[in-house]
Amino acid sequence: MKLDHQWLGRISWQDAYTLQEKLVEKRLSGEVPDTVLLLEHKPVITIGRTPDRSSLQLAETSGIPVIETNRGGQATYHGPGQLVGYLILDLTALGRDLHHYLRLVEQSVIDLCVDQGLAAHRREALTGVWMQQRKLASIGVGVRKWVSMHGFALNVTTESLVGFQPIVPCGIQGVEMTCLQSELTRNVTVEAVAERYRLTHLIDKTPTTATL
Repeated sequence: MKLDHQWLGRISWQDAYTLQEKLVEKRLSGEVPDTVLLLEHKPVITIGRTPDRSSLQLAETSGIPVIETNRGGQATYHGPGQLVGYLILDLTALGRDLHHYLRLVEQSVIDLCVDQGLAAHRREALTGVWMQQRKLASIGVGVRKWVSMHGFALNVTTESLVGFQPIVPCGIQGVEMTCLQSELTRNVTVEAVAERYRLTHLIDKTPTTATL
């Protein structure tokens, strides 16, 4: 599986979404290889297509734009200081197993945290990447004709945490959001962390039963 990694810097959510849409169509037609977009967003709160919007809480009066998107899940925040990874992958090579794919995305972020010196982990029945009871990264994916889009958001610097205050992140009451900088107690940058991200464990893998 050939992966094309692209660092886009800081762009708006809408511009990134438009690019994802184009890449999904091109991946479906075989015009591009599997692609990983790595970037930062300008401040935005997104929520999946769900009738339950309680996780937005004060979002719509916060001054931060709120966008409904086609990923799964409740409200989350994207903004400066956060590494976002959008994965445009043909899941046929992974057995069209969405549960297995979600676990692989989680593991790729866990591996990235370990690379930075942090023993991050999963929590049973809670999608995402954690440090004890504190949430480091959120995962939310969409699939069109078995080509994936969206992906993960890893909080890197303390700047990334401010925008979570008006919402219930991912609809989990009482959750504490954290970031690499806080957990490592040293300065890190989004671009430097992005340079270390590789989804190599997706290559030549076949679906297995994942343990949460």
